[in-house]
Order: sequence, then C-alpha cells, then structure tokens
Amino acid sequence: MNKFWSPQINDLVPYTPGEQPKIANLIKLNTNENPYPPAPGVKEVINSFESDRLRLYPDPESSELITQLAESYQLPKDHIFVGNGSDEVLAHAFMAFFRQAKPLYKPSITYSFYEVYADLYGIELVDVPLTDEFAIDLQQYPSENGGIIFANPNAPTGVALPLTEIRALLDRNQDSVVLVDEAYVDFGGESATQLVTEYPNLVVTHTFSKSRSLAGMRVGFAFAHPTLIDALNRVKNSFNSYPLDMLAIATSVAALKDKSYFDATCEKIITTRENSAAALKKLGFEVLPSATNFVFAKHRYIEGAELMGFLRTKGILVRHFSKPIISDYLRITIGTDAEMQAMLDALKTHPDIVELPIGDGE
Repeated sequence: MNKFWSPQINDLVPYTPGEQPKIANLIKLNTNENPYPPAPGVKEVINSFESDRLRLYPDPESSELITQLAESYQLPKDHIFVGNGSDEVLAHAFMAFFRQAKPLYKPSITYSFYEVYADLYGIELVDVPLTDEFAIDLQQYPSENGGIIFANPNAPTGVALPLTEIRALLDRNQDSVVLVDEAYVDFGGESATQLVTEYPNLVVTHTFSKSRSLAGMRVGFAFAHPTLIDALNRVKNSFNSYPLDMLAIATSVAALKDKSYFDATCEKIITTRENSAAALKKLGFEVLPSATNFVFAKHRYIEGAELMGFLRTKGILVRHFSKPIISDYLRITIGTDAEMQAMLDALKTHPDIVELPIGDGE
C-alpha cells in the first residue's frame, strides 16, 4: 500500500504475462507465440519504411488497415475497430459495454485478464463452471445479465464451441452484449465473425499476435454492429487517439494480403499440434482436444508444477497455472516440429515417465 496511490490501486491484482526470458537458447513454449516468421511482405514493408515519416503522427483511424480487414473478412468498414493488441480492444470493451447494474458472466476457467479488467473498472463478475470435459456450457448462462464474455476456443484449455451453440446463445440473449474472444480461432475453431451483421449485440475480437506472427507489433481488432463500434471509438478517443503506429498498420496490411502464407502456416501448426498431442498421450498424458496453437495436458501421475520445473532444467519453458482445478495441467505452445520433438525427448528422460506400448496412449 502506498499513500500516493489512488485507493482502488491498492487492491488491484495485475495480469501476469508468460515469462519472456533473458537467457539465450531456451525453447520457448510458454506464451503461444507463432513459431514461424510473419508473411514475407511484412519484412519488405519494414525494410522499405521511410524513417523520416516517424516525425509525423500515424493515422488515428488506421484507415488502410480497416479497409484491408473489411476486404479480407468481407464485412463493412463501419463494423471494424482496431487497437493496440486485442488486450487493449478487450479493455475498451469492458469500459464501453460491461459497466452495468447487472453482473458480467464468464467461464470459471478462461483468459485471466477478464478478471483484471473487471476489477479495474469495478464490474461485478460471475463465474460459470465448465463441464466435466472442460467445455463452456452456454446453456448455463442466465438471460438476466450485464454481459457475457468467453474465449472461443477457450484459453487455457484450448477447447472450442461449435458456432451453432453461439448462435443459440445470441438468439436467447438479445438485451446485453456478448463478446466472443477469438484470439485462437484460426487454428481450427468456427468463427462468429459473420454473425455481427445479424446480431447487434455481438462483439468478436481477434489478434495479429497468434496466427499472423505479429505479437511484437501489438495489433488487435474487433467486429461488431456500427453502434457498438461507435462506443469503442468513444472510449479509444478518450484514452489514446493514436493506438497503432505506422509500422504496425503497414505490416498488418501486408500480413492480411498474403492469405496463402497464412493458410499454410496455420495448417503446419495444426498438423504439429495433432502429432504432438498423440505423442504426449503415448507418454501417459491426458490431452484436451485443442483448436488452438497450444495443447493443455496433464500427466496421469506427475504434478504439473514438477513437470514445468523439470522441463525448465532442460531449457524448455511451458506455462503452468496454480488454480486448483487446472494445477496439474501444462499449457504447451506448439512450436516447430524440431522444438516439439525436443520437448518430447526431454520428457522421456524424466524418471517417472514411461513410453506406453502402441495403442495404450489413446
């Protein structure tokens, strides 16, 4: 506690990001970064960028990027909002939509930044338990609410909902905003993007950090009805009128234009994910079905914290969460085939891990 702080700051519990190590030669499978570089056009943009332009402010509307997003996703430009990473977009959405008299509902296990934003903005939050299979059960969300937010596919579990269930929720919940956080949808989920023209209370958020390999540029975006986009812009322009710098805008446009590279990269990650999940099962792990660029897995006998520490001694970082329900699980980012094989080989050196005979890992 500090006497100079605003009173609310004393009780804030900030989000804890995944470790960004300063040590060289670690295999980094802990922050869901893409193992492959951005589209080749991104490098061309950076190499040809005229540095003299940096004395000027960037376009506050990010018009070029919004135009390209509209073309890529086949939506009107007035249905699109961009921000400094999807975390900022989410923060603006909490301010714009969820400061209501009724509570905001979210899954009990999901992206932990939701709790931080609710605390920051004084929003009452209600957790809805996942099913025994770690799936989000939208039928358990009441119609009386101040908003609903969930990630699809969910994080850190990786489990995805079919679009039919999201549509059913929207059909019965039309008096508050439903926000679907699709940070990982490009790796096998069904996107609700096209539903924003049907449902005026739907917000769908995306990021360039995962499938577009631009985590270092910090670019996120949202799709919604123009009335909701207007609310997001009101918050943005009351906070930071220039959220995206010139390079962020230009590189994002270049990434969007190369759809073939995007598709090929996503497919490589999906293939590696499925192969890695099968290999982990052969080592005695239970692996949840994933539609993301990570797997969520626990060993049948060994605690998650122990395994995380063991892998670290081998120069491999994975993510562990201390929340009791998931404390034995590891969230393992999908790296290159070579990185995943190194992780698997390291696990095989653990004294309590035995590779199962063929057929026993299913």
